[in-house]
Amino acid sequence: MAKLYYIHGAMNCGKSTNLLQVAHNYEERGMRVLLMKPSTDTKGDASIMSRLGVTRRVDVLIRPGDRMGDLVAPHLAHVGCVLIDEAQFLTPRQAEELHELVHTRHVPCMCYGLKIDFRAAGFPGSSRLLELADEIRELRTICQCGRRATMNLRLVNGVATFSGSQVEVDDQGDIRYVSVCGDCFYKIRNGEMRYDYGEAMGKASPTDVTDPDDPA
Repeated sequence: MAKLYYIHGAMNCGKSTNLLQVAHNYEERGMRVLLMKPSTDTKGDASIMSRLGVTRRVDVLIRPGDRMGDLVAPHLAHVGCVLIDEAQFLTPRQAEELHELVHTRHVPCMCYGLKIDFRAAGFPGSSRLLELADEIRELRTICQCGRRATMNLRLVNGVATFSGSQVEVDDQGDIRYVSVCGDCFYKIRNGEMRYDYGEAMGKASPTDVTDPDDPA
């Protein structure tokens, strides 16, 4: 049975990298994939960009008013799987249309995206995907302190901010996103600690981080 998958995780956990690896796996076996992403994600224009430096152009850009059936149906006879990056930017209706396509046209669809934003609020698209997905998976990464990172910070000029528009693409201008654990998120939000991006990038190493599966 074909399924709708939602693979989520905090920023920088490797979602785009995983998607591109899945695409490679299908193609290595002689099967085609349909690569898509919402046009709201302007980073890379019409390409999927992984933080490992791998970039690949999408087959279809999804605009907010597009119907998923109109976009996907012409390709269904030729693809083994639909892969969607930055799926939190889908509309709830598009998530519903994907679920219907999976179960009426019997093509698997793997959506990759965030669960919550930098304010710990859900995205309309990912919230609907979490409600409808036949299978949900979490990709994990670690916080600067070594615990499992589940939250996202927005840094503007290196300073964490908790207000502003939900959609601001990272690596453009002075905006950057980082992933942190719940403990660090609330300490930073409540002014009990400051996030230092430069220090955090050089802090964690294989010998000084705790097990990312450790619930502590």
